[in-house]
Amino acid sequence: MIRKIFLTLMTVAALFGEESLPMDTVKEHLFAQKLEVNSQIIQLSSAKQEVTSLLAGHLERYFVAPSQRIHKGQKVALIDSPELSKMTASYLALKQQYAAQKKNYDSMKRLYDKGMTSLQELNRESIKKDALLSKLNTLKSQLRSIGVDPDRLAKPTSAYTLYAHTSGIVASLELPLHASVDRERNIVSIVKEHAYYAMSYIPLRYAKTLRKGDKIVLDYFGSSIPSRITQILPEVDKETKRAVALSAIEGDKKLFIGAFVGSTIYFGEKKRYLAVKKSALSFFNNEWVVFLPKEEEASEAKKESEEEEEAPYDIAVVKIITTDDKYAAIEGLKAGQEYISGKSYYVKSALLKGSLGDGD
Repeated sequence: MIRKIFLTLMTVAALFGEESLPMDTVKEHLFAQKLEVNSQIIQLSSAKQEVTSLLAGHLERYFVAPSQRIHKGQKVALIDSPELSKMTASYLALKQQYAAQKKNYDSMKRLYDKGMTSLQELNRESIKKDALLSKLNTLKSQLRSIGVDPDRLAKPTSAYTLYAHTSGIVASLELPLHASVDRERNIVSIVKEHAYYAMSYIPLRYAKTLRKGDKIVLDYFGSSIPSRITQILPEVDKETKRAVALSAIEGDKKLFIGAFVGSTIYFGEKKRYLAVKKSALSFFNNEWVVFLPKEEEASEAKKESEEEEEAPYDIAVVKIITTDDKYAAIEGLKAGQEYISGKSYYVKSALLKGSLGDGD
């Protein structure tokens, strides 16, 4: 059913200024079956990384704060470590000893080449040189394993800097400043980005119907957040007695882990319906309606006034069959019909204002 209304251009212009109302045409759209469920936002254990100190020491400084976004390789914390001081001092001392021993070996090699010393003496110096080199390489490897570049050492240092091994969000600082740090102690927890999941609790009769890749849209406190099913867990949740669908949340929004939200699962064979954008729907006089631009035709309303130009719109009452996150399948309109696809509240406001009188 289509009813005709007339809004003056002055009334509409006063409501939304110079902006024009967005338009679209009624077209076919595929709709899946849908199921309303409850979901909980989680993170898998693999999505969380602990920055661990490999040396004992004293926590001097944090370079990051909780909830801060950080990148791989960024400084995380500074530890004053006597162990590192001892290691770097030993490395530099060995480096000097090796350089001196190499000189002795090179001198002995020149003498041997001239026949001025024995092979036994040359071998003795070579053994000393190789032993020092082995110790030096071992210590160099240990320094690199804890994130210290031995080639940049000019003097012994106790400053042990921890770096992030992944990009993400700082979840927590595990120790207070100036605390004592033991080996293998977790210092900072980092949550990897793009690693949020939803656990959706579904009736058992749907467990075999849902498929990997089916879309689940979470209603996260007024925002629609899409996710895709990655698997149906093999065990029923003991508390809810329901099957659990695990879905990967798309996008990089920061979410509250553990939050329970409502969600809609779209699944099964899709059906084709005529559809309009959900933003076009308006609830008016206890009916769902869509506003249409009036077809060009002669009308008495246009002839009644020569002084005031009028902008006519039609109201089409529609029946909603089903919806997805963007479109609504409807009855009451024809394919190809043009409709106001957004800002329909402007037209509705003008209607309500006009119903109160002449606008004075």
